[in-house]
Amino acid sequence: MHARLAGKVALVAAASKGLGRAIAEAFADEGATLAICARGEGALAQTSEAIAGRTGATVHAVAADVARTDGIARIAGSTLERFGRVDVLVTNAGGPPVGLFDAHDWGAWQRAVELTLRSAVELTRAVLPGMRQRMWGRVIHVTSLAVKQPIDGLMLSTSIRAAVTGFSRTLANEVAADRVTVNTVLPGFMNTERVAELNQATAAREQVAVEVVEKRVIGRIPMRRLGEPGELAQLVVFLASDQASYITGQSIAVDGGWIQSLM
Repeated sequence: MHARLAGKVALVAAASKGLGRAIAEAFADEGATLAICARGEGALAQTSEAIAGRTGATVHAVAADVARTDGIARIAGSTLERFGRVDVLVTNAGGPPVGLFDAHDWGAWQRAVELTLRSAVELTRAVLPGMRQRMWGRVIHVTSLAVKQPIDGLMLSTSIRAAVTGFSRTLANEVAADRVTVNTVLPGFMNTERVAELNQATAAREQVAVEVVEKRVIGRIPMRRLGEPGELAQLVVFLASDQASYITGQSIAVDGGWIQSLM
């Protein structure tokens, strides 16, 4: 344990599996006290027990759906009640449904806004005043490489995560003088259930075997492999640490070189 986050309280959303769990585990390894949430109570309890058992970290687990205002209030309120503060916030949520434009009515768009944008905005709203008062804080939003390089079939995710990026970049300027940093991390094609879902949806749309899609995806990644959740988590740990105190307003990809733009 390097203990870069010793004495810090970190709240990680959607942390029962995938990227959220990897981030929570990495925070625990660095000495943080954890608050985690997810919709599934059973999976969340297993994750909480596993992290606490392996690292000895204090883990506050709350079943909550961050697409709902009561879910946001539940995890934020109970964390502040138990620990008195949140030093590091990681907003994260399962991706909106895949599909082309014609597949999504306005109801789908509204649900995507609530899941992806409102959860980021309202979780930030709940913990930011304390960060500003203490003159120290880290807000990190997990978005997607699609905000820099759109991917067919990810209409909802690309659009709404781009809005999170705009929110994050603008907020970074507002709170920088209070020594609160705000950044986004852009996972690429990672070894997660979400990527498997995307590949299956693409295969169904194109009427090809999923293995064909998987091979094509990996062939487009310069590193010729999927990323591991723990690789993204290490970036998040760094951004949450004192060592990253002069990094704010940034969108940093962990994508094996997928994004082809210069900036």
